[in-house]
Amino acid sequence: MGKPENLEKLLAGLARDDKQAFDELYRLYYPKLFYYSKSFLKFNDGIDDILQDVFVKLWMNRKNIRQAETFNAFLFTITKNTLLNEIRSRLKSEEFQNKLFYQSVAEEFITQSTIEYADIKKHIDELIQQLPEKRRKVYQLSRDKGLSNAEIAGELGISVKTVEDHMTHALRFLKDKFKGLGFTFGLFYTLFF
Repeated sequence: MGKPENLEKLLAGLARDDKQAFDELYRLYYPKLFYYSKSFLKFNDGIDDILQDVFVKLWMNRKNIRQAETFNAFLFTITKNTLLNEIRSRLKSEEFQNKLFYQSVAEEFITQSTIEYADIKKHIDELIQQLPEKRRKVYQLSRDKGLSNAEIAGELGISVKTVEDHMTHALRFLKDKFKGLGFTFGLFYTLFF
């Protein structure tokens, strides 16, 4: 991050208790510090309060700031230390611990679950394509379109008994194929077939 062109002038004003110089520094740095804090904490809760503390510390240390070249590092160090103190304080709260856990775990779990579901669905579609044509049609009308055995029989011009026979063989075929594919496939089969 480059330093503002008039940073030296603003810092000189700050050292002389110039409120306008302080306001200008606030306007320039607040958005950058907010983004930094958000990337550090991973959520917005309390960032405004934290940054208020940062700027109070800046005001309290205004007489000690000498060089524009080190101002960014100085300000971001204050922000980082304030964020770490806030995290330490919040970690004592069970509610915060739960929020932090679910926020960090949920995204990975959702992504992993989505990937697993997509893989399972693809594999099921490949298995269904291995069924004989009439059996595949019966299965798809039952599972994909939700038709009853009588409705399938009417649509295909076959008996309900034949529909039941095709479904029995299709489900047995899928169940046998799922046995060797692990827990996730077995669970998927149990829940959806």
